[in-house]
Parts: sequence; C-alpha cells; structure tokens
Amino acid sequence: MAIKFQYNKTYLQRLKKQLEIRQRALPTLKNKEAALRSEVKKAKETAEEFDRKLEKQLQAYQHAIALWDEFDNELVRIDDVDLSIKKIAGVKTPVLEDIHFSVKDYSMFNKPGWYLDGIHIVKQLARIALEREVFNQKMYLLEHARKKTTQKVNLYEKVQIPGFEEAILKIKRYLEDEENLSKAAQKIVKNRLQEAEAQS
Repeated sequence: MAIKFQYNKTYLQRLKKQLEIRQRALPTLKNKEAALRSEVKKAKETAEEFDRKLEKQLQAYQHAIALWDEFDNELVRIDDVDLSIKKIAGVKTPVLEDIHFSVKDYSMFNKPGWYLDGIHIVKQLARIALEREVFNQKMYLLEHARKKTTQKVNLYEKVQIPGFEEAILKIKRYLEDEENLSKAAQKIVKNRLQEAEAQS
C-alpha cells in the first residue's frame, strides 16, 4: 500500500504519529486474536459435545421409536427463549439463560402412562438442540471477529507499518539532502563573497 505524503516536516510528524499508533495497537490486536482463537476452539468443542450428547440421547430412545408414533407432536411447545449477551474479547456473544415450554392439556387417563416421560424427553432434546444452536452462533460470531482481527493484524504488520516506515525514511532522506544542498549553497556563496572581498 502506497502511503500518500509530501516531502516536508509536517507530513513527517503526521506519519510518525500514525506509525506510533499502529505500533502501540499491534500487540493488543495480537492478544485479542489469540484470545478469540482460543474462544473459537472452546465454543467449537462445546458445540461438538452437544452434538454428541444429542446423538447419544436420540440413540437411547431409538428402541422406543414405535411408541413415538403415538405421541402428540403438538403437546410440547417452546414459548420463549431467554438469551443474554456476554462479551468475549470485545465480541458480543449469546448465552442461553432459560427456555419456556408450554404443555397442551391432555387426559392422563386416555393417554399412555409414558406420556409424562415423553414430555420430559422432548424438553430435554429441545434444550440440548437449542444449547447446541446457541454455541454454533457463538462460534460463528467469534470466528468472524477473529478473521477480521487477523486481517487487521496482517494489514498493520505487513502493509501499513512497513509503508509508514518507508515513507518516513524517504522524507528524512529528502530533508537531509535538502539541508545538505542548502549548506553547500551557503558555503559557495560565502566563499564567493570572501573571494570578492579579497579581490577588492
């Protein structure tokens, strides 16, 4: 990335400030990136754990699959889900607080005795599935933030900081050359004046 600048002391000061800002921000960005990378890994592991838990629960009830045909699918409903927000390395992530279920009225005398267990199982499976979904969303948000932070680290480290350093070096060399030329010109004028005085 070519840094636009002019060959003067004002631009030199501006570029030095910009360089200093980026050099101070870089370690913080690197720490944030490392923290996000760690949190993404944790969220991924937790989501995978919920996948295994859900699969295990479904396998456990596989033997009673014929009974589930009798179960009323509209009996249990999720009315509301309470989520809160937790900041992780500056990223707002969802946290599942509570799930509000409603159970439709049914006759305990006309329905099989296992219906109560069935309601409990449905709630349990729904809770695991929702927790898994929340952790997948958390993982997505953290991964997105990590990618953006990595891009910024790379931009600072590989493009902007070297660009500013190069521009500062060019301005310094230009100003030094200009100063040397000015001194040389002053010396020539001084020598000519001395020669002119010596001749008169």
